[in-house]
Amino acid sequence: MDEQRRIWEYWWIALCLLLSIGRHVSAQIRYSVPEEMKEGSVVGNIAKDLGLDVRTLVGRRFRIVSGSKDAFFQVNQNNGELYIHTKIDRETLCEGNGACLINLKTAVENPLEIHYVAVEITDINDNRPSFSEQVQHYEIAEHTHIGTSFQLQTARDLDAEPYSVRLYKMSPDENFEIDISNSDEEKIPFLVLRKPLDREHKAEHILVLTALDGGNPPKSGTLNITVKVLDSNDNRPVFSQDTYSVTLQENSLIGTTVIKIKASDADEGSNSEVEYSLGKILKRKIYDVFQLDRITGEIKVKGEVDFEDTEVYKLDVVASDKGQPPLSSQGRVIIKIQDINDNQPDIELTSLSNVVAEDSKPGTVIALISVSDKDSGVNGKVVCSLSERVTFELKPSFQDNMYSLVTKGHLDRELVPHYDITITATDLGQPPLSSIKTLSILVADVNDNQPEFSSNFLELYLFENNDPGASIFSVKASDKDVDENAAISYKIIRGAGTQNDITSLLNINSETGVIHSRKSFDFEAIKKFQFHVLATDSGSPSLSSNVTVNVFILDQNDNVPVILYPVSANGSAEGVEEIPRNVNAGHLVTKVRAYDADIGYNGWLLFSLQEVSEHSLFGLDRYTGQIRTLRSFTETDEAQHKLVILVKDNGNVSLSATATVIVKVVEPKEAFAASDVKNAVKDEEENHVTFYLILTLGSVSVLFLISIIVLIVMQCSKSTDCSSKYLQEANYDGTLCHSIQYRSGDKRYMLVGPRMSLGSTIVPGSNGNTLVIPDRRSRRDSGERRVA
Repeated sequence: MDEQRRIWEYWWIALCLLLSIGRHVSAQIRYSVPEEMKEGSVVGNIAKDLGLDVRTLVGRRFRIVSGSKDAFFQVNQNNGELYIHTKIDRETLCEGNGACLINLKTAVENPLEIHYVAVEITDINDNRPSFSEQVQHYEIAEHTHIGTSFQLQTARDLDAEPYSVRLYKMSPDENFEIDISNSDEEKIPFLVLRKPLDREHKAEHILVLTALDGGNPPKSGTLNITVKVLDSNDNRPVFSQDTYSVTLQENSLIGTTVIKIKASDADEGSNSEVEYSLGKILKRKIYDVFQLDRITGEIKVKGEVDFEDTEVYKLDVVASDKGQPPLSSQGRVIIKIQDINDNQPDIELTSLSNVVAEDSKPGTVIALISVSDKDSGVNGKVVCSLSERVTFELKPSFQDNMYSLVTKGHLDRELVPHYDITITATDLGQPPLSSIKTLSILVADVNDNQPEFSSNFLELYLFENNDPGASIFSVKASDKDVDENAAISYKIIRGAGTQNDITSLLNINSETGVIHSRKSFDFEAIKKFQFHVLATDSGSPSLSSNVTVNVFILDQNDNVPVILYPVSANGSAEGVEEIPRNVNAGHLVTKVRAYDADIGYNGWLLFSLQEVSEHSLFGLDRYTGQIRTLRSFTETDEAQHKLVILVKDNGNVSLSATATVIVKVVEPKEAFAASDVKNAVKDEEENHVTFYLILTLGSVSVLFLISIIVLIVMQCSKSTDCSSKYLQEANYDGTLCHSIQYRSGDKRYMLVGPRMSLGSTIVPGSNGNTLVIPDRRSRRDSGERRVA
């Protein structure tokens, strides 16, 4: 039935629409608006132009009903105005120079009228000409004919006429000009050669092509044009000199460079690559004595050069390029041979030993040296010397040209382990000739250096509960000697062998210096100890040194909080408190007291209600453990309430304990009677607690005074030693909530409370919880206890 009724409704609507066609009135108007107008700009008043009553537009539901682009426009039903809803970009909607139209259909009801509106989007000059690429490259040979043209990129402008590309301009250049060819729809620029190119004059031309549109003022776009001029072989090689002249000593070694000739070619590429050769009509002797490198132009000695054989050599040289056809030029090289003292002295070295001990005495003979020269007369006289300042000297012998090499001072292998002694022998010829001889001498090591540690004191910070047998530290000593003299073994210096000697619990690897602990340390039992490590080398006799290692045990959260109050007769953390029903809000019911043997964060305790029968009745201070009433009791409240308090520390892995308090609400008279009995028992318990608190506070105060005295002494002695120090301070409610802690890294003391972090700091004179004290003290045992 529902489907049939729905079908009848559809037919009825269709029939009504057909009947209304007879009353349909249509009209069309046209508007024109520039692109890029601001949103909200009015295009025209459709109601006025169609003769519609503005007052009826809302009731007749005047609106835009169709059109693929009607999102750009909206109508105002209050005044009939058509306005721009979204900014319009003509280039996005339409292409080409034709009219860009947006067709809209508007409708009003009662009676139904359909009106068509055409909005023409006119173009504005909002786009500049652009090229598809920023740079265009050409390679043009320098022999290219005048009038040759090269097509350039065409600029594009998204605007329509008359704002499209109108003309092209090019930066001035004496070799090129621009020519424009008009096609059906665009202007095509051409680069035309109007003057011959000369690569040697200008190898590259940088041009800028500018495209201008028809706007006022016109917009423009640029194209960078790079023209590389390709070379032609139109230049021959030219020598840097017409005639080269050089002097060469006789007996010059084979391969000695006599001279390097150079010819240049103004062309490029293979046209500028020059090869060198000797002339074809030279004497055969020249080809045997000299050779010319065809690539570098170097003339080198090939055979024996003897002044007595030939005094002057004249060489004809040719330079040719690799062009097609190749071009060449000719030059001349004149080589004058110079007579010289051509026999060098000869050094004969007789080494007694090339190894000398570093403790050798001055004057120890190392080697015997004899020199000779084949020349005669003055050219055969030789002077021998050491070319460097070393711890050695040459002593002449009673025979001519004989010397002994001896030590001049004390040797130290650690400073200089090796000497390369250069001996120079020079004759008295003009010019003099010399020869050298190098003697390598090794300085043998003597065990004259003891092992050294990086510091006389080392500090080790070790967490308690370490694994027995694991390595805890490593010491390292160095020895400036070598080999056996530098082979170091380590051992721990043991005490008298008593039970209190902590070194009996440590082992050290004699070769590596790695220290192992045979037991697990407990911060609560020992906080600091000291031992000594001895390093001994393997020299003969051996030398040794030691280092002091200060070990500081660091606390870990390994102690569970202990409930001090309430504690029942059987030892469990449970107690019963009776309070009158008529107490007001804020009444102190009781206070949970707890103690943690750890220090710092590990010993800071927080209290929380883990279980409570009525949350609105009782509140717990998380720092002091005080339980107070939150409101007054009513007649409907239960007479007995159970509170389970969780006490946990602030360690990384916190430990906790729980205490149970049973609160009994009694009538005031009963409370007074019971309080007498309870106070008697409680006073006895309080006396015990008070005694322990007074004892603890007294101990802390004494330790604090001792620490201040030590600090003053250290201030006077200006010791810069650093260690960690923790002292205790009690607050006035019997709970130890603060601690004085020394931080070696910051070199200061800090008063740290449960509501602040260890990193908080306050300068002297402020009201914070941190007291800054300069670091002037010696190392002490570190410790802190936390009671709450």
